[in-house]
Amino acid sequence: MISVIMLAYNRETLVSQAIESILNQTCRDFEFVIVDNGSTDRSGEIADSYAARDPRVRVIHRERGNIGAGRNTGLDAARGAYITFIDDDDWAEPDFLEFLRSLLEENGADVAICGAADKVFDEKKVMTAEEALVELMWRKKYNMAFPTKLFRRELAEDLRFPEEGSYDDIALMYKLLAGAKRVAYHGLPKYTFRRHEGNNSAWTTNHSLLNRETLEEYLTAYRTRTEWLGGLFPESGAVWRYFEWSFMISMVEKITRLEIPGCETELAAMKAELRANREAFLNAPEILDFEKDWMGEYIV
Repeated sequence: MISVIMLAYNRETLVSQAIESILNQTCRDFEFVIVDNGSTDRSGEIADSYAARDPRVRVIHRERGNIGAGRNTGLDAARGAYITFIDDDDWAEPDFLEFLRSLLEENGADVAICGAADKVFDEKKVMTAEEALVELMWRKKYNMAFPTKLFRRELAEDLRFPEEGSYDDIALMYKLLAGAKRVAYHGLPKYTFRRHEGNNSAWTTNHSLLNRETLEEYLTAYRTRTEWLGGLFPESGAVWRYFEWSFMISMVEKITRLEIPGCETELAAMKAELRANREAFLNAPEILDFEKDWMGEYIV
């Protein structure tokens, strides 16, 4: 029924907790596809030891690639009607799969989303793709990460994770949601993201870790997202542009306040973009008060 995909890379001290949180699920009808993405520690061996004891576990060993390449390997191997992801340094609650499957099936949805330990809302919503995308971009109730989402495999048949770069979620999650007819959300926490300096996205909570390469990748992904969604949902074009500008002004504030080195070219480009679109951004219905303050302080 469900394919759980996990990419493992050099997490020998953490991966067992992630694996056991899936093997101990109340829902038993699943396969667990673990992709060892060229680990140089014992992560792959640990995964193999679980596969030897539980026939639901399949381990694929591959040469080191980026996160997207590893996840594509998992997608290619998945045989379930539904697909979800877990990261090798996180863990799921025992009813994670059962909760998401029931949420999806009871609402006739294509995607089901639960809460996480850092985003807890006892709230239920059934949304169109467009509504789910707007909620996604606010990042208050759920974020771009693939964990916490269960989706019908048909949605992923024509989607591939980018096999270059470091941040695959921001390049693909909006496309996944855009293909759904209905998205069901219930914000009870069924998943825990372990926050630490080794996270691929550690810079989003410790902004001093931001560097030029990360900023360039995000800016390119967000510009592509604005254009792609603008073509699919043109009536919401101003909303998609607002979220791109919102990201820019937040980066301008952080780079300036924290004096982050190496981003001078990108900083100048973002300021020029915000200056050219100053009135449209300031008049956007979605704009927040602190964004107006930052525009006044940083964009002359």
